[in-house]
Amino acid sequence: MGLGQLERRVMDILWDASDESLSGRQVAEQLPDRAYTTVMTILERLRRKRLLVRSSSGKVHTYRAAASRESYTASLMLDELGSAPDRDAVLVRFAQTVSPEEAVTLRRALGASKKRAP
Repeated sequence: MGLGQLERRVMDILWDASDESLSGRQVAEQLPDRAYTTVMTILERLRRKRLLVRSSSGKVHTYRAAASRESYTASLMLDELGSAPDRDAVLVRFAQTVSPEEAVTLRRALGASKKRAP
């Protein structure tokens, strides 16, 4: 589930807030080129997509990201990989495009996952 440009900007604001919840007004203040009502519409759309968690205190709703930016990105990668007719070819091509530093990170992560496997 990809994000539109404005949805991405809103998610970036909430991801950058870490575990802190923000009100719609706080998010809108960081998007001065957008109307408050537009920001609220985007927040609700993202909540319906289950990318945000909404909490209420009186009449004020606050929002926080349901998962980290890294988890979301990994989910997108897995979705795309799952739609490929030849997963192995996609994985090989991906491995060929990463930098040496990224390859070290991948090897480390794969090594750690092997240790956890039964």
